[in-house]
Amino acid sequence: MLGRTHTVAFEGIEVLKVGTEVRIMDGLPAFSIVGLADKAVAESKERIRAALTAVGLSLPAARITVNLAPADLIKEGTHYDLPITAALLAAMGILAPTVIEDWIMMGELGLDGSIRAVSGVLPAAIAAHSYNMGLVCPFEQGPEAAWSGNEKIIAPTSLIGLINHFKGTQLLQAPQTTPLPEPTTTLDFADIKGQETAKRAMEIAAAGGHNILMIGPPGSGKSMLASRLPSIMPPMTMKEILDISNIHSVAGLLKDGQLVSTRPFRDPHHSASTPALVGGGLRARPGEISLAHGGILFLDELPEFARTTLEALRQPLETGKVSVARANVHITYPARFQLVAAMNPCRCGYLGVRGHECSRAPRCAEEYQAKISGPLLDRIDLHIDVPAVAPWELGQGGGESSAVIRARVQQAINFAAPRFKDLPFHKNAEADGAVLEQIVHMEPTAKTLLINAAEKLMLSARGYHRIMRVARTIADLGQSETVREIHVAEALSFRKPLRRKDT
Repeated sequence: MLGRTHTVAFEGIEVLKVGTEVRIMDGLPAFSIVGLADKAVAESKERIRAALTAVGLSLPAARITVNLAPADLIKEGTHYDLPITAALLAAMGILAPTVIEDWIMMGELGLDGSIRAVSGVLPAAIAAHSYNMGLVCPFEQGPEAAWSGNEKIIAPTSLIGLINHFKGTQLLQAPQTTPLPEPTTTLDFADIKGQETAKRAMEIAAAGGHNILMIGPPGSGKSMLASRLPSIMPPMTMKEILDISNIHSVAGLLKDGQLVSTRPFRDPHHSASTPALVGGGLRARPGEISLAHGGILFLDELPEFARTTLEALRQPLETGKVSVARANVHITYPARFQLVAAMNPCRCGYLGVRGHECSRAPRCAEEYQAKISGPLLDRIDLHIDVPAVAPWELGQGGGESSAVIRARVQQAINFAAPRFKDLPFHKNAEADGAVLEQIVHMEPTAKTLLINAAEKLMLSARGYHRIMRVARTIADLGQSETVREIHVAEALSFRKPLRRKDT
């Protein structure tokens, strides 16, 4: 007999439908899985055997062949346990073959017959909805799948519950979405003493989605500023929540059926490898830059990262996506993140601080800063100095709260919103080419200042356009339709050359 159902395979966050076929034939007892199955899939036959025993069933003494089609697509993961078992039960005559043919199933089986959580339920549910098919997933991930809008979802806790449902002796209710948790943070800009210029740069970065580099001695507050940036960023739209949650679902990071409702803040250690940062590994998993999609990637001690790792960021910073190419796979992940980087001015960290400089200053600073390539620096919109905080500033009260700054940021975003109504993006930092020229209306004096500064600072075309984007954001914060000379001047003040020979 032949049993057939469906499941999915993943190429990045792209979902591919996989047919699961099981045929029981005469011959010596055997259990074979074909169709480029990896080790985890091949081991599923032992989990299936034990799970069937737990519910009072046993494998027939015959030749069992499982085919996962298309056969030339690599199948990875433990979520194939459930579809193989369902197709096997249909082939054994326990389930009617017709009742499981229009379902996409995924779930890992426990030896006691329980159905355990797997990765990728949310994108699988969205794909099933587009195929006009139902989805069977683990119970704890039912609320996650329900966000897809697919009304044909069941989430059993165990294999016996699934069998009873399809036999009509038990009715499993469709899972319901759980309320999104309110974004909460105890970090506030009011905690930061002094650093008014850096706070202003953070406000501009939040309003326009700009990348930012902070340079300053140890203890000046760079990490504090970076960790508080999410507190002044606008709340996520439902589309952003689903896009970000799709990536985290594929990575297996969604817990208890909850979507990601807080903007990601990823801060990998400087010892992180290139695959850890951009994605890759045996199964080409999403890396830190994809997990930071829609949020912030904070790279502290920027020059301490491996040179090749930093250079791998150049393409994602421009395109908003990353391609992971291996001998047997080529996968593209979204990676529209906001880069926030921090570094000391030199290896000892105290360049320009009298009494603290090392004996090799300023040469040590030139060597230290040279670890960051010019092309990477060119892709960072805002370069700011974060000097040490004076003792008298530490004794004063905090400045503006995050709520006050966030209100100004939201006001600037609302002011710019009509400009992006018919465009595929909604941030000044993403505007390029003809679109940039269209949205940046500069006064003649402002344009003259920008051209003269570009010649004096020897800015590249990319650097020239990034000044335009930052000036446009500054104008939005000032509720100005045109970009004025003062807006360009402030944007230029945040575009200082990194390498310095002064002490």
